[in-house]
Amino acid sequence: MRSNLYKLGRYAARRPWVVIGAWLVVAALVIAASGAFGKKLEESFGAPGVDSQAATDLLSAAGADQAGLTAQVVVTPNNPAATLTAPELQTALTRVRETAASLPHVVSAGDPVISEDGRVGLIRLQYPVLDKLEPSDLENLKTLSSGQGPLRIELGGDIFYAFEEAQAGLGEAVGLIAAMVILLLAFGSIIAMGLPIGMAVFGLALAISSLGLVNYLIDLPSWAPVLGSMIGLGVGIDYALMIVTRHREYLTAGMAVEEAVGRAVSTAGQAVLFAGGTVVIAILGLAVAGVPFMTAGGIAISLIVLTMVLASLTLLPAFLGLAGHWINRLQVRRVRSTPGSGWQRWAGHVSRHAAVYAVGATVLLLALAAPVLALRVGTPDDGALPVQRTERRAYDLVAAGFGAGSNGPLVIAVDISRDPSVVQPLYDAIGADRGVASVAPPQVNSAAGVATLIAVPTTGPQDDATMTTVERLRGEVFPSVLRDSPAKAHVGGQTATLADVGAKVNDRLPWFIGAVILLSVVLLMVVFRSVVVPLKAALMNLLSIGASFGVVVMIFQWGWGANLIGLESTVPILPFIPMFMFAVVFGLSMDYEVFLLSRIREEYVRTGDNTNSTIHGITTTGRVITSAALIMIAVFVSFSLASDPTAKMFGLGLATAVLVDSTIVRLILVPALMKLLGDANWWMPAWFTRRTPRPALQQQTVGAE
Repeated sequence: MRSNLYKLGRYAARRPWVVIGAWLVVAALVIAASGAFGKKLEESFGAPGVDSQAATDLLSAAGADQAGLTAQVVVTPNNPAATLTAPELQTALTRVRETAASLPHVVSAGDPVISEDGRVGLIRLQYPVLDKLEPSDLENLKTLSSGQGPLRIELGGDIFYAFEEAQAGLGEAVGLIAAMVILLLAFGSIIAMGLPIGMAVFGLALAISSLGLVNYLIDLPSWAPVLGSMIGLGVGIDYALMIVTRHREYLTAGMAVEEAVGRAVSTAGQAVLFAGGTVVIAILGLAVAGVPFMTAGGIAISLIVLTMVLASLTLLPAFLGLAGHWINRLQVRRVRSTPGSGWQRWAGHVSRHAAVYAVGATVLLLALAAPVLALRVGTPDDGALPVQRTERRAYDLVAAGFGAGSNGPLVIAVDISRDPSVVQPLYDAIGADRGVASVAPPQVNSAAGVATLIAVPTTGPQDDATMTTVERLRGEVFPSVLRDSPAKAHVGGQTATLADVGAKVNDRLPWFIGAVILLSVVLLMVVFRSVVVPLKAALMNLLSIGASFGVVVMIFQWGWGANLIGLESTVPILPFIPMFMFAVVFGLSMDYEVFLLSRIREEYVRTGDNTNSTIHGITTTGRVITSAALIMIAVFVSFSLASDPTAKMFGLGLATAVLVDSTIVRLILVPALMKLLGDANWWMPAWFTRRTPRPALQQQTVGAE
């Protein structure tokens, strides 16, 4: 493999315009095709086999309106002393309803419901199913609140969840600026800084553009480009940083440009290849959840990461070949090409006190991970959004006027094809439940054999009590009424759907974790020809993941430092975030492990001295991995600027994991445990060695190495 990567790197450096031209042609074709024929990405909430999906399927088969998305138009008088019972405000309210009903794709607009104090009016809009809608429908809805009049109009509902995409532009811009500053400090050269940035931006643009075409093969969720941009930008710059650093070391050793590029790709490039492979394996493991939108999201993110790996191994070497020795020109500060002695002193210090540092670091990580025991999954509602968002203002008005449960109604679908007599008893039983505030009169479609009941809980969408109510309806109320009847009832709606998906994900979580760890360990066993090193890496990554989850609980559930990130209120953890974060964090945590252990392995193969090889690995990778980690942290933290709490969770959780991994794990646990385990680190059964390929990392003795 090393020889193939070496040849690939040399070819790209020798024929840079051929490689760059090929990338430009592919990019032009993909971007043009996606712009002309790309299929729009859509949101999907459900999962096969859960009760809420059965409700949606039943309503869809019957052609019931309730199978589609909803929106809420919430009004209140601009005059704080007025009420909606005033004749002129009644007229204005009627006009708002008529305008809403005339919007494209609105199936129906309910009669305005006015709160007891007369200050809040609510108009519920019904849309068809998601497949029949477009993002323009949300934009049309927003025009309702643009007019000036006696009423303040706020908007909310499922349609926002489906089409109000997170705005990643600011996060990407801030992340790029931070990355440029860090690279400039690390390389000291504007040209050396620009190459990783240019490659990452080019690769990301190509990968994101391709998603519209990939969407013809598998339905990709609309949030995939945002999360994919966050991860792709971080790994792309990091991978390029590793290769450029190695290339400059070889140039400093006196090698020709073409030879330096070839060796950089064969050494650092191999680490990039396996690190990227680990990220892809971890993210594709989301398929274990059995939830289609998570599987599709994993595929989209994996495609972006693979594009970054391919760009690092082909496009970047072409840039390096084109730049030649100019890579060190336009310097803004002088940077030593040899590793700093500070890293060597630190690694030696930890090795001499290995047991103390190993125990201390482990205790610290366990302490950070302890809050995970209090992790509470749930559905963050619009009440967690900033007050600048119309959804938040609508939520507050509805909660004040009608109760928090009105923001998350339950849609109950009943199959009455063989027993229509159950509708009234079921209506009475649901209304009598202590967790239900009210039930709308049943809507019966006799021809289709389906009845629909809309129940408003007494508690809000993110309250545990709401899910207790749903479980009680399914487990007690429905069976008590339908015990001797062939009729079936199912609870749907956004609140129930997200909770059902979360429960399914949590059931699969142990299998998912096991599968990801197993595949990653096997891959690292092949790379490093060791059993202990991969197992140790997996264990340390689990500790860093636990620490990142603990920090998420501290901030989002306990509210520690919430004001610093603009979090309006504490929120539960969205049910599928733990699995998503585990996949991404485990893969990214393995990145730095691979980069560091690659250098340690190279030196160990050359010298056979485990302790000195570990010190050498820390010394030679200290500056570059620290720079890479800072870039990744800056990119992830910048995404916490988003107003959506979910984006904040991802950004801060990933940033914490990288911070922990690049400090506590890499600077303390790795050298301490490598010292304590000695040559046992590199034990490998003979039968495994004989039956697997040998991409073992070898030493290239040049320059700073």
